[in-house]
Amino acid sequence: MPYLGAHESVAGGLHFAFDHIKTVGGDALQIFTRNQRQWNPKPLSEEEQQLFAAAWEKQPSLPVASHASYLINLASAKPDLIKKSIAAFVEELKRCELLNIPFVVMHPGSHGGDGVETGIQRFTANLDTALELADSDVILLLETTAGQGTGLGSRFEELAAIINNSQHSDKLGVCVDTCHIFAAGYDIRSEESYRETMDTFDRLVGIERIKFFHLNDSKKGLGSRVDRHEHIGQGEIGIEGFRQLLNDPRFAKHPMTLETPKGKELKEDRMNLQTLRSLLL
Repeated sequence: MPYLGAHESVAGGLHFAFDHIKTVGGDALQIFTRNQRQWNPKPLSEEEQQLFAAAWEKQPSLPVASHASYLINLASAKPDLIKKSIAAFVEELKRCELLNIPFVVMHPGSHGGDGVETGIQRFTANLDTALELADSDVILLLETTAGQGTGLGSRFEELAAIINNSQHSDKLGVCVDTCHIFAAGYDIRSEESYRETMDTFDRLVGIERIKFFHLNDSKKGLGSRVDRHEHIGQGEIGIEGFRQLLNDPRFAKHPMTLETPKGKELKEDRMNLQTLRSLLL
């Protein structure tokens, strides 16, 4: 059975995310290790590391991943942005290493109008630089994207190109976001379309590269290229698409986290997790 959970807040301290995921009954967790909208966050303190480790020890089987800052764009043509992005990603990898978090999820960035091929070349070169500077065992998970604007990663071919051209492909995997692939034009709403999408991914990238999932329904239609998350079963994907994924034996031990809208009491996470678990056969 997949590990079903959610992205949870770290407000007040990283360790509080474990309380939140326990409250909603989640079995997997994603967090931001630092504010995703800041370039120069404070280093991790020893107290933070200790509190995080102690909280995790109470739920030792819980898979945990970090999501890198949205500011990072390793595909940019702007030297200053590239410099800041490399430095920020190196620090993210180092924080994950200190916290023993095995995965960091990151969007492949934006080419800014220079074209997909050029963007992929820049992203891959800068990614390799960052991985070498960090010298970390943390695995980077390239997140599938919706195809908005000049963003990279909406086509499986683009993910394959990054992985195949990187000098450190052994440190690269994929996080599949259900809303994003649907918005990018990959249908998963029926048994046939789900199988076709996963067969395409396997042929182009390799199904073994998938290490993590974001479970989100989509407010917008197939191929809309618009990234708008919706509660499970209440969007354009619908229940059957999630039933196919959750019961795919290839992903029976994979972490799958919600990134759906939520309030302070997290009742929405509880609702969505209940819906997902009702689909398990």
